Amino acid sequence: MANQKQTDTDQYKIHGEPFYQVQSNEVALYEAAYASRLPVMVKGPTGCGKSRFIEYMAWKLDRPLITVACNEDMTASDLVGRYLLDANGTRWLDGPLTTAARIGAICYLDEIVEARQDTTVVIHPLTDHRRTLPLDKKGELLAAHPDFQLVISYNPGYQNLMKDLKQSTKQRFTAFEFDYPDAQLETGIVARETGMDTEISAKLVKIGAAARNLKGHGLDEGVSTRLLVYAATLIKGGVEPRDACRMALVRPITDDADIRDTLDHAIDAVFA
Repeated sequence: MANQKQTDTDQYKIHGEPFYQVQSNEVALYEAAYASRLPVMVKGPTGCGKSRFIEYMAWKLDRPLITVACNEDMTASDLVGRYLLDANGTRWLDGPLTTAARIGAICYLDEIVEARQDTTVVIHPLTDHRRTLPLDKKGELLAAHPDFQLVISYNPGYQNLMKDLKQSTKQRFTAFEFDYPDAQLETGIVARETGMDTEISAKLVKIGAAARNLKGHGLDEGVSTRLLVYAATLIKGGVEPRDACRMALVRPITDDADIRDTLDHAIDAVFA
């Protein structure tokens, strides 16, 4: 039984160190939160490194990580579990949240606000002194493993009155606020992730900054660090830089002809 539990835990562990560029004291602060098993919320724009940070911390702490990509169709049963029919009748299948609570994993609910609010309330008993998960359909009150921690993320820039976390949920978490790195750090990230030279990486970061300046002026969201990595990857693979930038940095983020032309001109200027 102990060997089986160890196997269950190992399959969720991250065995190779993920690359993460430390920006401030976020690593030490997260370690302090985990030491007390405090729930954590990470906030920030798309593609700024929130998920990579959680992967890195799970690796650094040597804890299993179970990630759930939340969506509007996700039900409480998708998180907690459900009964399934098989040849012998019915059997219970734990959901990812229940699995994490049983084995002492870090459970990372990515873009939590995408889930329905009647679904997210199931996490509340896990985020206070109770640290329990009611499995109503099974008639079980699961006490979370001592090593269990709940982490959620969301992008405040996309939220509105109809899609936001309730205060009753927000105030159950400690929080980190992420943003895109400064130009020097981001250039280093792009170069490290792709093997691209620093000069080209810096030019990509410059284009990214130009796009981010248009946020709120025709763009809902700027170019993410992830997309800069995609552009560098295309260039590294032999794609002409201007084409790579249009493909990775412009076409994914806008369908507006004027915004597209503005960014295309910026690309031509940088890679003149």
